[in-house]
Amino acid sequence: MLHSLSGNMAISERSVADATLMAIEELNARGGVLGRKLEPVLVDGASQSDQFARLTEQLISHDNVKVIFGCWTSASRRTVVPVLEKHNHLMFYPVQYEGLEQSSSVVYTGAAPNQQLIPAINWCFDKLKARRFFLVGSDYVYPRTANAIARLQITARGGTVVGENYLLLGSQATGPVARQAVAARPDVILNTINGDTNLAFFRELRAAGVTPARTPTVSFSLAEDELRHMDSRLMAGDYAAWNYFQSLESPRNRDFVARFQRRYGSDRVTDDPIEAAYVGVYLWAQAATEAGSPEVADVRGAIGGQSYPAPGGPVSVDPATQHTWKRVRIGQIEADGQFKLVWSSQNLVQPEPFPFYRSPSEWAVFLQRLQDGWGGAWANSGK
Repeated sequence: MLHSLSGNMAISERSVADATLMAIEELNARGGVLGRKLEPVLVDGASQSDQFARLTEQLISHDNVKVIFGCWTSASRRTVVPVLEKHNHLMFYPVQYEGLEQSSSVVYTGAAPNQQLIPAINWCFDKLKARRFFLVGSDYVYPRTANAIARLQITARGGTVVGENYLLLGSQATGPVARQAVAARPDVILNTINGDTNLAFFRELRAAGVTPARTPTVSFSLAEDELRHMDSRLMAGDYAAWNYFQSLESPRNRDFVARFQRRYGSDRVTDDPIEAAYVGVYLWAQAATEAGSPEVADVRGAIGGQSYPAPGGPVSVDPATQHTWKRVRIGQIEADGQFKLVWSSQNLVQPEPFPFYRSPSEWAVFLQRLQDGWGGAWANSGK
């Protein structure tokens, strides 16, 4: 298990680690997998991408783990993938991301762009009648790429991007960006900020007079778990796009939420990455059981086509891409920090890691330019 238990991303990743541990405990209570108990090895990426790469090497070479569950930011994941591929190993990644990647060493249980970002933009056009968009994000590979995709989709729909700006991961200096958003007079703000920078950004928006009634914000990395650290009353009325919300009404989800709160406290909440992390453990266990072996090559051979009745509804692993088929949902923030479901796709959406606007080779050039601009890293270090 490889997550940030400290640093600016701990606000999001601690609970994902908790969900992974809960799934492991449940499997062990039933006898484990193939008659063997699972032993979690939990390490702290400390919100540092290079730390994630170093710890991946440690988990594989020193701890001899059979599988890794981990990462949140795409900067951390993209530093980890080469290590995984070098060792021909396997990781389950539980967070929505920018796409433009397909590795046999990763099972992607979060959303691809066509399962979150693109449908949300279309919803903004159709339901909010938005035509002017302001894009704000953290300055690393996911927001930069997501906003490049967003620009293409907004332009295709006849809209306009009236401003775009980025903040260093962990930055609290959000005032200038908030004021820029006000001056641009957008119909909607699309927010790809990650971690605790969200707290500062929304405080500045409200101080500048930006309210959901006048200029709604649609977030892509802000969920129930982040909201419990914020004053959700100030954010009531804004939106987020995900595949799962705690408020979904079904017996399976109510049971999942109850078990999570019994394990970690009645004040705790579930959210999309928490659910995706939990589901990833069960998908791995099913594949290992079907293969009759926990070895990486055997699990990889069995993971394609695996389905699981997740708390948010059924998901299945696409054999061609190792991404999951998922339902897309948009929720509106309520004063208690939960979401009111306002839109859902009718069916599960097939993952498309490479948006059709450009060819995979053209997207590769785009990514290389980003990485080169950051001195070979996947995030702006600010240096």
